[in-house]
Amino acid sequence: MSALTAAPGTLRSDAHILVIDDDEDILRLLTMRLKASGFRVSAAASVEEGLTLIAVDPPRVVVSDIRLPGRDGLSLFEELRTTHPGLPVILLTAHGTIPDAVDATSRGVFGYLTKPFDSQVLLAKINQALALSNAPRAENSVAGEQKWADGVVYRSARMAQLMSEARMVAASDASVLIRGESGSGKEVLARAIHQASPRANKPFIAINCGAIPEALLESELFGHARGAFTGAATARQGLVQAADGGTLFLDEIGDMPLPLQVKLLRVLQERAVRPVGATQSEKVDVRFISATHRDLEAAMRSGEFREDLYYRLDVVSLTLPRLDERREDIPLLATHFLRQLAEKYARPFTGFAPEALEVLATAKWPGNVRQLFNVVEQSCALSSTPLIPVSLVQRALRAPRMEALSYADAKQRFERDYLVSLLKLTDGNVADAARIADRNRTELYRLLQKYELTPAMFRQGEE
Repeated sequence: MSALTAAPGTLRSDAHILVIDDDEDILRLLTMRLKASGFRVSAAASVEEGLTLIAVDPPRVVVSDIRLPGRDGLSLFEELRTTHPGLPVILLTAHGTIPDAVDATSRGVFGYLTKPFDSQVLLAKINQALALSNAPRAENSVAGEQKWADGVVYRSARMAQLMSEARMVAASDASVLIRGESGSGKEVLARAIHQASPRANKPFIAINCGAIPEALLESELFGHARGAFTGAATARQGLVQAADGGTLFLDEIGDMPLPLQVKLLRVLQERAVRPVGATQSEKVDVRFISATHRDLEAAMRSGEFREDLYYRLDVVSLTLPRLDERREDIPLLATHFLRQLAEKYARPFTGFAPEALEVLATAKWPGNVRQLFNVVEQSCALSSTPLIPVSLVQRALRAPRMEALSYADAKQRFERDYLVSLLKLTDGNVADAARIADRNRTELYRLLQKYELTPAMFRQGEE
């Protein structure tokens, strides 16, 4: 092959190209020469690896061998024709598979080249594909949707249907109730709805109704007037007012105390809020999205949740599946988190060993997506190699052995061990520990004080 170089008049581009071939030498050579021509190149040795890369970071063009282990290049094309219909696919074929390539071309493959091929011909074909594909990338970095859903990583049909519904409801101002287990990504979905809505350029404000004491929650939501209570030296705007023009996300709405449910209902009815201690109401224009892991119907029957508020909040209901109900998304999510952490910690992580991905895909996930992120982060923190081994994934997933303890003793032991593990993982960084634990720093400091733990004990390997 001659060197791949851009000829005069060809398209100069730093576009992203994905190359798939199980021959390591060809893969390395194509990658090197395409990079030399100014392209950004990703490489995969199988269809499954290629699909994962496409889901996480969509290319402009796919160049794939037809003959691959497991699923072949034609199978790849058939899937991409459904999930990424605008993504050009160029097939590389040996003489014996030319009829397959010709047939694929009649069904929509952009083109094919017979091995051995001239590098200039491949480059011309890629530039031609780039010129005809005027969108620089698929609408969404994960599943063919627009950038509004960049934070939602999926391939499963169940999530695709959910995201389609979310996109439709985003165009309206209807209140949305998101149901799903803890850690399933309810806030991520709420942010996506906000980003897809006409309110995208206005504030998105989130509050966890179960994480703030009742005495403080009213003031947090609705604000207070000066002198409303002891210590209120100045007036303070509440989160409802802060979200004016945008979206207010009420997480764990099922944990909101009944007295505040009455006041929230009034805001929804009147589209106005009266701060604590104030005599006048303030008009607000806010779209409400709420979320819960509780059975609100059962809470209404037991008198713990107001029926009139429920019907105000549940105009449209969306349900996030558990992670074990969307297992085909687990490798994508794990790879997505790995790339985030590699960038955050400036570590050269390249992926998971195949055995590690298998363990992740088949594990139980009671903590859902949040647990998966924590497992990936712990594995990254302890890995000394770019490829995450299965041993570290198994270690992060390992459940503690149960003993015959009283509830109080078991809770104390768990809390202390959990805090020790967190601070070891974060080298005593309380802010990082609080984020992993999904708790605010003040609460975490109280727990550390309770067990006589100080962050300094865990810095630089000190106990």
